[in-house]
Amino acid sequence: MEPARFPTRRVRMAISLLVIGALLSLPLTAVGLPGSWLFLLGVILWKAFSSAASVSWFAIGAAVALATLAEALEWGLSSKYTTQYGGSRRAAWGAVIGGIVGAIVGVPIPVLGSIVGSFVGAFLGALVAEYSVHQGTGRAGRAAWGALVGRVVAAAVKVALGVVIAVLIVASAIV
Repeated sequence: MEPARFPTRRVRMAISLLVIGALLSLPLTAVGLPGSWLFLLGVILWKAFSSAASVSWFAIGAAVALATLAEALEWGLSSKYTTQYGGSRRAAWGAVIGGIVGAIVGVPIPVLGSIVGSFVGAFLGALVAEYSVHQGTGRAGRAAWGALVGRVVAAAVKVALGVVIAVLIVASAIV
């Protein structure tokens, strides 16, 4: 039997830093900030400038593809749910634009202000846009509710893909 090989102290430290970076990126993603992208930027810089970086370029490329998918799903789900709940294309665009504005402006709630702002912004954007088309509060309210549901689903999907990205990168460094 061959004796078990343990990773060197440097490798253990690098993996620990990757895990810490991943754990810090997930809450950022949950509150509407680009946590996965910041994590990946750190990994790419580490890989580019350190010969000790054991993460594969393939894993980094796959993680970038997943982060891009997460962004596309975030925009698409809010729009999809708005129209699924009876909203017009204008309401779908109102939800997307309102979500962006709401995330930037935020609400005065510590830590969670940007995500609550994006939820409120998507709701109000769809509500105003749909009301401007049909002048009916019932239809506008349904479209706005759909936009809110879409933003919540989009946030959950984005965090889930952030977990997959973190696991992929850390696993690539271990192997």
